[in-house]
Amino acid sequence: MTARISRLRGFVADFTLLVDEAPDEARIIAEGGALLEGLIAHDDWLPAAFAQPDPQRYRQYLLHCDPLERFSVVSFVWGPGQQTPVHDHRVWGLVGVLRGAELDRHFTRTADGALLAGDTARLEPGQVAVVSPSTSDVHQVSNALPDRPSISIHVYGANIGAQPRATYDPATGAERRFISGYANETVPNLWDRSTPTAS
Repeated sequence: MTARISRLRGFVADFTLLVDEAPDEARIIAEGGALLEGLIAHDDWLPAAFAQPDPQRYRQYLLHCDPLERFSVVSFVWGPGQQTPVHDHRVWGLVGVLRGAELDRHFTRTADGALLAGDTARLEPGQVAVVSPSTSDVHQVSNALPDRPSISIHVYGANIGAQPRATYDPATGAERRFISGYANETVPNLWDRSTPTAS
């Protein structure tokens, strides 16, 4: 199946207009969340190269980064049983499940730096979750399916692969800084309109 990359191109254009018009996080999350719901309502646009699992660990593929690094769009691909460490983002983020299912477990940091585990939400295709330093920014995500990959599309308020962040020891709350980078060296070509599926 040829990916209908026009869906991603339209999403990027609409999200760019939103960020141009709405510098406030609350509006970006509300309206951007609706845009992401529209994108993940269809599972025919993600190129296969950006949907490949790795047998060792989850993959984070950059799909688009705003030229001013105001937002980035990423596909996360989880093999069976794979999960992130407990981590933060330090910017707002939207997480939408495209394929499979994910478990999203949130943590709260206490005044002394310890971590308290909160509820775990199961996200199904079409559902969108929010992360933000202003609400709940520390979580752990895992593939909810034991026998096949899951894929989610994330939008962050920065170039997330270059954003300094931290992982946390769930037992002690100890913090370790990291910069994630990306699994890919190329990004989808959104601007070639020379084929019928691209237009």
